[in-house]
Amino acid sequence: MESPYNLRSKKASHRGKGDHVTQGTNGSARSKRRSFNGDETDSRQQSGSTQIVVFLILVVDLLAFTMILPLLPSLLDYYSQHDKTGLYSHMQSSVDSFRNLLGIPDTQKYNSVLFGGIIGFLFSFLQFIASPVIGAASDRYGRRPLMIITTIGIALSYALWAVSFNFTVFVLARVVGGISKGNVSLSTTIVTDVSTPKTRGKGMALIGMAFSVGFIFGPMIGAYFARGSSFNPDTYINIPALLALGLAMLDLLIVLLALKESLPADKRVSSFGSRLNDIWDLTNPISLFNFTAVQKTSPREKSILRQVGFSYFFYLFVFSGLEFTLTFLVHRRFQYTSMQQGKMFVFIGAIMALVQGGYVRRIKPGRERSVALVGMCILIPSFIVVALSHAPLQFYVGLTLFSFASATVVPCMTTVVTMYGSDDQKGTIMGIFRSLGALARAVGPIIFSTVFWMIGATSCYIVGAFSLLVPLVLLKTVNIEKIQ
Repeated sequence: MESPYNLRSKKASHRGKGDHVTQGTNGSARSKRRSFNGDETDSRQQSGSTQIVVFLILVVDLLAFTMILPLLPSLLDYYSQHDKTGLYSHMQSSVDSFRNLLGIPDTQKYNSVLFGGIIGFLFSFLQFIASPVIGAASDRYGRRPLMIITTIGIALSYALWAVSFNFTVFVLARVVGGISKGNVSLSTTIVTDVSTPKTRGKGMALIGMAFSVGFIFGPMIGAYFARGSSFNPDTYINIPALLALGLAMLDLLIVLLALKESLPADKRVSSFGSRLNDIWDLTNPISLFNFTAVQKTSPREKSILRQVGFSYFFYLFVFSGLEFTLTFLVHRRFQYTSMQQGKMFVFIGAIMALVQGGYVRRIKPGRERSVALVGMCILIPSFIVVALSHAPLQFYVGLTLFSFASATVVPCMTTVVTMYGSDDQKGTIMGIFRSLGALARAVGPIIFSTVFWMIGATSCYIVGAFSLLVPLVLLKTVNIEKIQ
């Protein structure tokens, strides 16, 4: 018979062993939790740093890109007097025919707007062709190599602009720039790669902020050169172009030194051919609207992509068309000078930047479609107010609604699209999505300029306002389900 002491000793020993096991198990669990939380924290930090780098890349790129906008009238004046290749005269004949067909007054102001529209159409059309191909290539070779290539292409376009003492070289510079502008869809794809469905909306808002900042300060830089170089036509070409080239080289330096690859090799498609299938799928508008080049998705997902894509196209078709005709409207109704028009666009950009930074980034995950729908609903009365405005104050009320709504729609619709498709086809999806937007921006200004001059400003904006019911209904009726 064992003594009570021995019994107590054995029980204590047994409890001690059990406690050690329990403590060991609990310690192991805590260690795993700490490890998981550490990995999660590292992932969030890496995602945040990558998004900041992408933001900087886009801001620098857009500063250079938008700097030319206020310079365009002066550039066209220069080429009208100095171009000996005949291309300017040929394009001028086309502008004259279009202007006479619609009864547009023959003034320098309207001529510059229409000429800029032709160059803008060319630029957007080339984006429409290039963006899906660049996106598909990034699914095979990675985002970073394609970002380097497109940034080099953009720098080359500014180098051509710097030596474009005839109009043909200037147009060639815009062609190279249009083909290389796939860097925007790549930036969106990179943010998609490094974010989760819960944080993706913030990333898209950051991209929207980069656009707003670029479109506020870039034209201001260009306006400085336009005003300060009025007595020396050559400086319209050299100094701004060299500054744009310097910004592009800074952009390339940021990409090389700070941008990390966001698509690991094990998540890429096996070959470029397997993603391309047929080049026709990436350039044919019907195939693009059907997202034919997107593989390995369920019929339901592809149906959602198609419907959201068509809504996005029709929205930007109306939006970009009416945005383009704002220049005509304020010049005819309020006799705005170029400087007043510049202030108007700065006002739009400032409101958009505030809305995207203060509101869009805080939208709860899953509410993006609802916010985009509200934005479209606000745009309808904003265009009606603009249509009926006959005083600057009333006009700016409509412009405020316009700016707030437009700051929400595209980032939110982009966030919705990023929820679909596997990692190795995000580049293709975003390339196609951006391509549809570029096509809308190429066609919209032409159609709505025609409508503007055929039926008048008031009717044009009212027609445009009610046309937004089409993308509104398309987005409202799409059966969006959360994709994990």
